[in-house]
Amino acid sequence: MVAEVLTDFPGRFASLRRGFLSIPDADPEPVEIAEVWWHHEELILRFAGVESIGQAEGLRGRLLLIPQGQRSVLGDHTYYVADLIGCEVSSRGGAPIGKVIGVEPTGGVDLLQVEWTPSKGGAPRTLLIPFAQEICPEIDLRARRIVIEPPEGLLELNGP
Repeated sequence: MVAEVLTDFPGRFASLRRGFLSIPDADPEPVEIAEVWWHHEELILRFAGVESIGQAEGLRGRLLLIPQGQRSVLGDHTYYVADLIGCEVSSRGGAPIGKVIGVEPTGGVDLLQVEWTPSKGGAPRTLLIPFAQEICPEIDLRARRIVIEPPEGLLELNGP
């Protein structure tokens, strides 16, 4: 199978032998990695028990996950996407804004996808907030909280 590499640590695949495959709306299932190799710039994986193209096609779109204890140690001001999802976002003054529901890569500064419900009622919508240190100066993963200082007009850019 050809894998899209989403990690900043592609060297980890050389020794990776076990992982989990994501399943929508279910717990990930364990998988044994029989072989790993690079072909030009593409990562090729062979899973134990997957012997046909049809079986491999059934795995299309799934994520290969590794246990949290096997993650690489990150430097300062660097975070795993999975750790950001679910964090409460508030302004520097403490006004709640919403909850992180995803992170959108842009090739530059990633965007936090924050689910926001207007205080005056109305349908929830997704705000896109640049995940830059100047805009997100406080990130407390233990408290599951991100404090932002958005530049004037940023939140309005996400308006209806």
